[in-house]
Amino acid sequence: MGGLAPDATEPMDAQTQAYVKGAWHAVKARTGAQFNFSFWDTCQPKRATYPACRAVIAAGFQEKGGRAQLYAAIQHAYYLEARDPSDLDTLIALAAEVGLDAIQFERDLTGTAVQAAFESELVQARSLGVSGFPTVLWQPPDALSRPTQVLAAGFTDLDTLHLRWSQLID
Repeated sequence: MGGLAPDATEPMDAQTQAYVKGAWHAVKARTGAQFNFSFWDTCQPKRATYPACRAVIAAGFQEKGGRAQLYAAIQHAYYLEARDPSDLDTLIALAAEVGLDAIQFERDLTGTAVQAAFESELVQARSLGVSGFPTVLWQPPDALSRPTQVLAAGFTDLDTLHLRWSQLID
């Protein structure tokens, strides 16, 4: 988890909402991805991605595939069901929906072990040069002699990604 926006208690201001809505429209135009724009009418989101990051980590504490399951559930809930992933109740409900123990999940989500794991992952992401999302990294097999490389930061089409990767392995 690389985080994007730290914890916040206040709803997103109008300027930030406009920026994020604009990003959704740009992604939709470029990729065809679907969004439920009623999110902006039904939710009062905070500009905070850290709660969702901690939730994904907490899911992994419970179940081997928990991270991937909850990550997918959060994405679906946010973009298609207009549910607020900055809201702890939403995250707890999603954990239960994917079959996790909601009581244990809530304990883990607000506990020090998940926070420590998240802080460690933030440090790792920053040390690899990740400052935006999505980012695709390539770690060469001989990682001791060659550093991890950023293949893409931000949207990159598959052909460009493949070209960059082939240049790195030559």
